[in-house]
Amino acid sequence: MTPSQAERRLAAIMAADVVGYSHLVETDEAGTLAALRSLRQGVLDPLFAEHRGRLVKLMGDGLIAEFGSVVSAVTCAAAIQRRMAESQEQVAPERRIILRIGINLGDVVVEGHDLLGDGVNVAARLEQLCPPGGVMISGTTHDHLQGKLNCAFEFAGEQRLKNITRLVRAYRMVPDAPALRTPQPQPARTSIAVLPFTNMSQDPEQETFADGLTEDLITDLSRRAGLFVIARHSTFAYKGRSVDVRQVARELGVRYLVEGSTRRAAGRVRINVQLIDAAEGDHLWAERFDRHLEDMFAVQDEVTGRIVEALVGRLTPVPTRNRPTSMEAYDLCVRGRALIGKTPEVAREASLLLQRAIALDPNYAEAHRWLAFNLWTGWAHWGEPMEPNRSRSVALAERAVALDPNDAGCRWVLGQVLAFERRWPESDAAFEAAFKLDANQADGWAMQGEMATFHGRPEDGILKVQRALRLNPHPPGWYHWELGYAQYAARWHEAAVETLRQPSTYRTGSRRILAASLAQLGRTEEARQEAELFMVSNPHFTIGYWAATQPFRDEAIREHFVDGYRKAGLPE
Repeated sequence: MTPSQAERRLAAIMAADVVGYSHLVETDEAGTLAALRSLRQGVLDPLFAEHRGRLVKLMGDGLIAEFGSVVSAVTCAAAIQRRMAESQEQVAPERRIILRIGINLGDVVVEGHDLLGDGVNVAARLEQLCPPGGVMISGTTHDHLQGKLNCAFEFAGEQRLKNITRLVRAYRMVPDAPALRTPQPQPARTSIAVLPFTNMSQDPEQETFADGLTEDLITDLSRRAGLFVIARHSTFAYKGRSVDVRQVARELGVRYLVEGSTRRAAGRVRINVQLIDAAEGDHLWAERFDRHLEDMFAVQDEVTGRIVEALVGRLTPVPTRNRPTSMEAYDLCVRGRALIGKTPEVAREASLLLQRAIALDPNYAEAHRWLAFNLWTGWAHWGEPMEPNRSRSVALAERAVALDPNDAGCRWVLGQVLAFERRWPESDAAFEAAFKLDANQADGWAMQGEMATFHGRPEDGILKVQRALRLNPHPPGWYHWELGYAQYAARWHEAAVETLRQPSTYRTGSRRILAASLAQLGRTEEARQEAELFMVSNPHFTIGYWAATQPFRDEAIREHFVDGYRKAGLPE
C-alpha cells in the first residue's frame, strides 16, 4: 500500500510513561510489575472505558491510547493523574508510580490495531517534556479545548521536539487546577495550615503587612511540638483565590485551617481570625482584635495561644521570639525576605532592604538571619564576590543566633554557612538545635538534604528533602534543586533528570546538575545543550572553582560531580 493509499484519520492521542521506571525495576522488579498490573486494572482500564478511549499499545513503561475527542482525552488524563495520586498515598515515596502524560490532536496512519505517524510522535515527545504527575498538550489540542473544560493551562513555549522539524506549541496543565490537585495523607500529629490573611485596607501597600502577619503566625505555630504545620510557600499558593476549605485541607493533608483578615490604618490594626475544622466543616473559634499597632506582636502571641488551646489544650509554653522594636524595620524585613532566592538582581535589592531594617533595629534577629542567608547564596551560587560576602554571612548568622537562640530559622541558617566554612561539628550542632526547637522547619529539612549529600549520605539526603516536601507540598523551585542534587550524588541519574526538569527549577542554576545527569546517562548531545544554556546565565562558572568551594566530606561524590560536569562540556 502506498502512503497515499494508507488509511488515515484525525485522532486525539495520549502518550504516557512511568517516571523513573528503570530505577523502580532495578530496586524491586517483581513488586513494580505487580503494581503496574494492579494500576492498569484498577485505574487505567476503567477510565479508558469511561472516556471511550482505546488502548493502542503497551510498551513496558508506557502506553499509547486513542480518543475520539480532545475533551475526552484531556478529561481522562486529568482523572488518571488524580486517581494515580490517590492510589499511591500509602506507598513509600521512593516506591510510588508516577506518570507523565502528553496529548496531541493530529493525523495518524492506521496499520491494523496500531497507529503510526506524526500525530503519535508529537504526543510521545510532549510526554517526555512533561513534569512528573502532570499533563502536557499540544497547541492543536489546546485550540480545540477552548470553552469546553474547566481546566487551567499555561503556555510552555514553542518546543523543538526530537526528530520533528517544526516548532510545536506546548501547554502545561496548571498543577493546582481542580483536575490535578493531589491529596496528601494526614500526619499522625494535629495538623494545621494558615491561609494568607486578606488585606482589608484600601492601601495596596498594606499587602506586605498582611503577608507578614500570616508568616509570623505560621512560624509561631510551627514551634509547638504537638503540631504539624504546613510551610508558608504552600499556603501562599492559595493567595487571592476563593477556596473550598475541605478541598484545600485534602490537598495540603491537614485537618485544621486558619483564615483571617487585617486592616491597618491610623496607628491601629484590626485582625479577624477563625479556626476551622475542615473535616467537619465547623468553626472552632473566631475572634476580632482591635489594638494599637505597637501591640500587634502581643496580638500574634495571643492568637497563637488561643489556636493551640482550641486544638490540643495547654502545651508546654515555648520561649518568646525576638520581636522588632520598629514597625518600619518589620515591614522592610518582610519585603526583603520575600525577594530572597529569585535572581541575583532581586537578591541585591533584598540585601538593601534587610540592611535598612538592621540599621533601624540593630537587635532584630530575623533581619540578621535573612541577610546572612542572602549573602551566602550570592557568593556560593550566583557568582557574587566571595569576600566580604562570605565573612559577613558568618558574622551575621552568628549574631542572629546570639540575639535569638530560640529561633530555629536562625539556627539552620548558621548551620548552613558554617558548613561552607568546614566547621562541621558546629554546623551539625546548629541543625540539630534547629529541629529540636521546631520540627516543622521545611526549609531547614531541605537544606539538611544537601548537608547529608556533603557527608556522603545522599540517600539520607533524599529522605530529608522528601520530608521537607511533605511540610511544603507546593515548594519553591530550590527544593527540587536539592532533591536532584541528592539523586545525582546517589547515582539515580534518571530520577535526577525527572526532578531537575520540573518547571520551577529547570531554568535555574540547577541546570548544571541536569547536564551532568544527562551526560552520565550517555545522552551527550542533550547534556551539552543544557550545559551551554547554563553558561548563558552563569558565564563565570568553572569546574575548578566550584569543586574548591563546595564542602564535601566525601571526595568520591565530589569527583562524581566533576566527572559529570566534564562529560557535559562545562569549562574547567
